[in-house]
Amino acid sequence: MKLKFLLTAVSVVLLQACGGDSTPSLFRTLSGDAPVVIGHRGASGTFPEHTLESYKAAIDQGADYIEPDLVLTKDGVMIARHEPMLDGTTDVATKFPTRKTTKNVDGEQTTAFFASEFTLAEIKTLRAIQPNSVRSKVYDGLFTIPTLDEVIALAKTEGAKVGRTVGIYPEIKHSTYHANEVKFGKNVFEDKLVSTLHAAYGNVATAPVFIQSFEVSNLQYLNTKTNMKLVQLIDAYDVLDDGSIQVDTATYNPWRQPYDFVVSKDARTFKDLVTASGLDFIKTYADGVGPWKPYLVKTVNDKIDRSGDGKITEVDRRVDGSTGVIEMAHQKGLLVHTWTFRGDSGGYDLGFKDVKTEIEYYMKLGIDGVFSDFPAAGVAALKSVRGN
Repeated sequence: MKLKFLLTAVSVVLLQACGGDSTPSLFRTLSGDAPVVIGHRGASGTFPEHTLESYKAAIDQGADYIEPDLVLTKDGVMIARHEPMLDGTTDVATKFPTRKTTKNVDGEQTTAFFASEFTLAEIKTLRAIQPNSVRSKVYDGLFTIPTLDEVIALAKTEGAKVGRTVGIYPEIKHSTYHANEVKFGKNVFEDKLVSTLHAAYGNVATAPVFIQSFEVSNLQYLNTKTNMKLVQLIDAYDVLDDGSIQVDTATYNPWRQPYDFVVSKDARTFKDLVTASGLDFIKTYADGVGPWKPYLVKTVNDKIDRSGDGKITEVDRRVDGSTGVIEMAHQKGLLVHTWTFRGDSGGYDLGFKDVKTEIEYYMKLGIDGVFSDFPAAGVAALKSVRGN
């Protein structure tokens, strides 16, 4: 399913390397085209995340794609929530106070209000809230929880209004959890997603769609079912003072490796997947890779107060430049999209006081796409790179 895209990408790399294009590209992306700006959970820096209002704001700010994270309701409907646990992003505790249950979520026993315990009709009685404590709560309790169908309809309608195509970038959340713990069955989630996306956009690689996941086997399965673009997400536990990535901890943590690797006893970690052999593996089933930012740019906590505020914080880290992952992925024909650019909430804004400046730095390195809670900052960064 990925052969056509891979051959095209390799051809672009070869043309660039050999000077086949007499007009050098402004961008160092895989294709030479401008990087895309993805509204991370919409414009979630302003509105409660994963609401139609948040997605619309992202489109209004100029986002090329909007990102609905997906979970399943009790009656098997795909809705947009960052996690199957509804506690932090909705008013579920006030409306259904007795409905908490305990489930195994990626190896951790978690007691919460789970989407899979509620029908869509019940979900539609809930209202979204802002989960980030440093952000405004003025919109809490106003907006409903959308289905994937509603997100697709919004992207098409609002895209038509602004005169451009607005893509969607769905993430399959906790595939193994939905299959085994909630007992929907293997790949039922993936089949629902493909059916919906194909009906909306057709089964073509040129569809304005990326499908992403932190797990691997579900993407491998999707590679046999769709021509749409697939992206392997890469997580980690932390970034250390010397700029190295930490995945191992004294006790179990769910950010060490894809959870389907835990279940299948595959020893590879997320960190292993951004090595040369790891990227070779990913390109057998995916079109791109989505690493956490510190995998791509090395920053060091050298205890120098660069901001001059008398404190040593993450924005004071020394920026040492590319780790080489972007360049290596491009050599292998893989797109590279990274996350998350915030600037307001201690969201690992490593070495940068200004989110626009941070995004601009990554764009100049050749990143193919950026996820931001403030899509307008990504649009402004792109405009700056273009010099207009």
